Amino acid sequence: MKLTTTRRQLMVGAAAMLALPAYIRRANAQSATRVAGVHMSPVENAWNSRIHVAMQEAAEAGLIEYEFSEGVAPTDYPRAMREYAEGGAQIIWGESYAVEREAREVAGDYPDTAFLMGSSGGPEGDNFGVFGTRNHEAAYLAGMLAGQMSESNVFGSVGGYPIPEVNLLINAFRMGVSEVNPDATFLNGFIGAWFDPARAQEAAIAQIDAGADILFGERIGTADAAQARGVKAIGSLIDYTPRYPGTVFANAIWNYGPTIVAIVADVQAGKPTGRNYTEYSFMAHGGNELIYVADEVPADAIPAMEAKQAAIQSGEWDVPIDESEPS
Repeated sequence: MKLTTTRRQLMVGAAAMLALPAYIRRANAQSATRVAGVHMSPVENAWNSRIHVAMQEAAEAGLIEYEFSEGVAPTDYPRAMREYAEGGAQIIWGESYAVEREAREVAGDYPDTAFLMGSSGGPEGDNFGVFGTRNHEAAYLAGMLAGQMSESNVFGSVGGYPIPEVNLLINAFRMGVSEVNPDATFLNGFIGAWFDPARAQEAAIAQIDAGADILFGERIGTADAAQARGVKAIGSLIDYTPRYPGTVFANAIWNYGPTIVAIVADVQAGKPTGRNYTEYSFMAHGGNELIYVADEVPADAIPAMEAKQAAIQSGEWDVPIDESEPS
């Protein structure tokens, strides 16, 4: 049975190399590796968009050939994975949070295909690799800036689900705030969805009404509430500043390119890919970064943040990973 979900393809030869990120320009691909992406959400969703853009850049560099499906329901997910494996994809990328057992079963049936899955579990066998979202270092730095900007000392955050990858991000933001503002208090809400901007906006408004004047938006829709109520917000994963000028003053950016380069290198070298690729999302690999509007943050908050950033990048200091559910 053919896949019936929305499907697009991108297979582009090497071009415009100098405009691409350095971690892709450094990759020495012998031939393009076939990658198939199975996205549960639309590729416009913030989290998925970061993978999708990185895949497109890798395809433009000639590192991979990339095709994908989006909006794939959990009930159709194993079928989509199997179809791509049967079609000759060398790497199948996916997000197994809702289909953990099924995804691992499919990988077991195709031992010659590499599977790279967003997962809260560990790798399995020689071909089921996993990764976690790790822009927590940038979130910590954003918290250091935010900690000196609040008038109420109340900080809000809106997340999707209380899974480890989301929990550690919100907790890292809180730790950054607390480093410079020991009087800070925190509010948090989970909306029970990965993409529901209206629900995220509603949760954020409730926090603003409870006194929060700076919000960390793990979910799309948080900044809409901040903009409507005249408070500040921090974006996660992508750069929200152009869309919310004067509202979003910092963004904890996630760069997925280093992860793609790492697994493609393993595939091309014939190495097992059943390992945890999360490390490539760390700042030391270029996997996350803070971008902020300098004119919108206190000048005296920047030196301490930059010093901490340098310590993170050099490996001198690690942002603690706290995966407990924030209250």
